[in-house]
Parts: sequence; structure tokens; C-alpha cells
Amino acid sequence: MRRNRPLARLALACLAAGLPLVAAASAMPRPDLSTVAERSGFQRTGRYDEVVALCKAFAAAYSEAVRCQDFGATPEGRPMMLLVATRTGAFTPDAAAARRLPVLLVQGGIHAGEIDGKDAGFLALREVLEGKVAPGALEKQVLLFVPVFNVDGHERFAAWNRPNQRGPEQMGWRVTAQNYNLNRDYMKADTPEMQAMLGLVRGWDPLAYVDLHVTDGAKFQHGVSIQVQPLVAGDAALGADGRALRDGVIERLDATGAMALPFYPSFAENDNPASGFVDGVNAPRFSDGYFWQRNRFGMLVETHSWKDYPTRVRITHDAIVALLDLVRDHGAQWHADAAAADARAAMLGGSPVALDWKATDRVRTIDFEGYAYTRTPSEVSGAPMTRYDESKPETWHLPLRDELVPDHVVDAPRGGYLVPAAWASRVEPRLRAHGIAYRRIDAAMPAAAVQAWRAGSFEFSKQSFEGHQRLSATGDWKPEAMDVPAGSLFVPIAQPLARVVMGLLEPQAPDALLGWGEFNNAFEQKEYMEAYVAEDVARGMLQDPATKAAFEKRLREDKAFAASPRQRLEFFARRHDSWDERFGLYPVLRTDAAP
Repeated sequence: MRRNRPLARLALACLAAGLPLVAAASAMPRPDLSTVAERSGFQRTGRYDEVVALCKAFAAAYSEAVRCQDFGATPEGRPMMLLVATRTGAFTPDAAAARRLPVLLVQGGIHAGEIDGKDAGFLALREVLEGKVAPGALEKQVLLFVPVFNVDGHERFAAWNRPNQRGPEQMGWRVTAQNYNLNRDYMKADTPEMQAMLGLVRGWDPLAYVDLHVTDGAKFQHGVSIQVQPLVAGDAALGADGRALRDGVIERLDATGAMALPFYPSFAENDNPASGFVDGVNAPRFSDGYFWQRNRFGMLVETHSWKDYPTRVRITHDAIVALLDLVRDHGAQWHADAAAADARAAMLGGSPVALDWKATDRVRTIDFEGYAYTRTPSEVSGAPMTRYDESKPETWHLPLRDELVPDHVVDAPRGGYLVPAAWASRVEPRLRAHGIAYRRIDAAMPAAAVQAWRAGSFEFSKQSFEGHQRLSATGDWKPEAMDVPAGSLFVPIAQPLARVVMGLLEPQAPDALLGWGEFNNAFEQKEYMEAYVAEDVARGMLQDPATKAAFEKRLREDKAFAASPRQRLEFFARRHDSWDERFGLYPVLRTDAAP
């Protein structure tokens, strides 16, 4: 009997935490498939060697339904593990595509301190294999489970890695060994980890990509937020399916008491509950902001950091089970709808396309379940500080801005984009990483009719962000005749990933390569006219009445210009034959026809 006491304690811990009793029961016949988290009553989480061992153990225990693979290696040399689970026999991307099976990719640990997804995913996988949850789900889909995306960060293991989070006792670190935040890297794809993940995505083409997180922020009663795109952004017809996916998960979670939210609960003003919330569409540097550009579903699951670890794991587990149920029931239709969205995306040439979205000023009041709080000046910082009393639940009546409209809208090029040969090496690796179709131009195109984008104004960021000096610029596309050398790249707009193409190459897109500083050299002035030379040049140019009138008009109407010797001399330098016509020229062109 003494040998059974740990299992009895586990059962009691699961019941106390609200977890299914199968978490305890299933550990009895297959103790090799339980986790450190389960055996500790969800007080601890295991190290990465547990992930490797469990991946192999699941494949051995369920050889007819599970494969264990690694899909890449981290900078510190650790394998990135993947479990492929299905009862269809389709264990390869080609087999899944041939049978038109929907693929669900569930990823944990992109921020390795937020590790709920790893422990919840292993529990849900074991239960679905045992037939305890989501009956028949694996007969109609392929589940890809990546327990930990940020593997090196996972092994930077310590208590207090997440000081504003309840449990587990120790956890991993937010960023990678190279100090990258992977959930800022989907578009620029700097990291080996993201390049491996995008390779996985290119191969399997998942219908839905689910990113499992834990929030930061205030104390309140709601247990999780669920966000999905396309719903507002991206293909309009596919957005209806995105709404059904989101609402279906929320409905199932609410039935368990999770009190799920359809927006991220971050206050409009930091630490001020009265300021309410502003909804939005995440930029494509984020997972759920990226996949709608591929005409696929991106879901962000954010459990609430101030719920204890057993509760958070239970909610994440229930979300995974809900997803398996929904893809089982609707995945075939959603898969067909995504294919239709691909076909529509390939026809975007010449059409207006929204690059990003914003909330309007329209406000509605919502009931939000929080706690009593006070907001008074802190004796430590001197700033207003919010203090919550979790013994006193109360309903807050808060403003929410959730009417979303396009922010920057541009017409897609009719033909596509041209990347001059000199800049091709900057762009080509990103095109390959995303699986974007392109080709090299064999013959030069002299005086080609193209559209060029020249910056009217631009500014470099004052500090580094994710290892980049970002650039913000304004400008317009205008017709020009330009020489395009052999070896340049042509990127057609007529392809399913047209929105990803525009997200990378349209200079006003929020995560365009221009914005990430990949073309900063084009915005650095390399040749100058000395001031004493410019003075002589200016006096000569002022003999022209039109130039003189324009200069005097600028002096009258622009006080900053009038007060700046540099700007005044530059007025003439820009009109002189010595001016560098490539300064501020974005080194990507648009074309109306394929070369």
C-alpha cells in the first residue's frame, strides 16, 4: 500500500486543482508518460531532457499513432522536438496533403517562462490517445505538438524568472540564448529557431497555428484570453471561420468556468484599470499576426499569470481539447475554405490591401470581473500604484475600444516587386524562409517602366530593438524609368502568399524589411557638398527667378527651415547635378508586368 500513496496524493492534487482525474488514473498504467508537473501536483515543471524522453516514449507506447522527430537545433545545440499524432497514417506532409487532412500545430514555450502549454499539451495528448477526450479527433486530422519552441531559454531555469506569475516553482527564461524574443521574429526570421519553425510550417502547411502563452498585467478573475485572425484582418470570407474557431473555443472554456476573453486584457493606460482596454490586430512579428497573412488561422492563448499553475495548466489543456474537437468537426470545411482563400490571394494584384489595423475612437462599456482595488501614490516610487484585494471580487464597468478598421491601405502591384541585384542578398534569404515564390532575371532591363518609392522623410530609431536599428519613413510610389540589372529578383504578386510578400516589401507595412533596418544604407548620405562650395552654388542658382522665388517662399512659410543653415544650403544642394539621386530611394521597385 505504501507504494500507492504517491498516486493517491496525485489524484487528490488533481481534484483540488480542478484537473481531470484521468491525470492521476492514466499515470498508473503508463507512468512513463506522466510529467514532473503531474507527479508534483502541478507545482513544478520538468527540464528539457524530460521533453526529449517523453517524445520518444509516446512514439514507443503509441507506435500506430505517434512519431517523434526533431525539426531543428538551437544555437546551443539542443534538438527542437516535434510530436506528430494522427490515426490516419499520414505521418508526413505529403501524405497529409494528399489526403487533404487539416493540420493543427500546437506550440508551447515560445516564452519559456510561460510553460503551461508544455505540461498541458502532454496531458491532453495522452488523454486523446487513450480515448478519454476528443473522441475520433485523430482520425480526422494531424496534430503537431511542439512542447517547447524556445529550448535554450527553457534551460535558463530558475525561480523568479517570472516574478509576476504564480508557479511553477522554477521555470525557463523569456528569450533565447542569443537574447531574441521569438514572438517578435515571425516576419524577419533572424533566429535559427524561427527559421526551423518556418521550415516546419512550409512543409506541413498547418491550417491553424496555436501559440500558448501566459499574460502579464493586472489581477482580475478572468482566466484566459483567446484571439484569432483572420477574423477582422486578411481574407474576409475566411474571417467567418476564424470567428467560429475563436467563439467555439471560448464557449467550451466558459462551460468549465474559465471566463475567457476575446481580447488581450492589457489596460489602455499602464496599471490603471479605469482606462479600460483597446483591442487590435497584432503585427506579423507576432504569431497570430503572421498566419492570417498566409491565409491560415493564428490563435493566441493567454492564460492569466495570477492564476495558480494547476489552474492555468487545466485551462490550457481544455483549450487544446476544444481545438481538437473543433478541427475534428469543421476542419475539412475550413481546410477547403483556406484553399479558396489561397486562390483569392493570388488574384490581389491591383486591389487595395490593408497592411495593418487600428481601433477607432468608438467606445462601448463592458462588465469585467475584477477585484476591489485602491490607486494611491506609492511611498517607494512616488507614482500612482494599484493595489488589489483578491478577497473582494467585484464587477468593473470599463470602456472598450474594439471597432477595428484598416490603418495603412495600398494597392497591390499588378505584376510584383523587383529587387535590384545589389540588394538581392538582403531579401532572398527571407523569401526562402517564408516559402515565397520568386525568380532571378537573366537579362538586364534598361529604362524599365517601374514604380519607385522615395522617402519624403525618415528617422532612425534612437535605440536597438531585437538587434536592429529600426527605420520609420514616409513616401509614395511614383512611375519612373530605371535600369534593372541582370541577377535582380522578381517576386510575383500572383501567389497564395501575396499578403506575406506585401508585408515584407511594402515600405509602410509594420514589419517590412525596410522598417527592420535591412536597407538603412540607402538612407545614409554618403557624399556631401562642403558648405563653402554650397554657398557659391546657391548664389549661382539664385540667378534663376524660379529657384529664387521657391527659396524665398520657403523662407517665409517654414520657420524651422529659415532658422537652419543646414536646411537652407541643402535646398540648393538637392537641386544640383551632384546630388545623389539614390539617397532615400527604397531599393525595391514595383512593376505592372512580369519581366
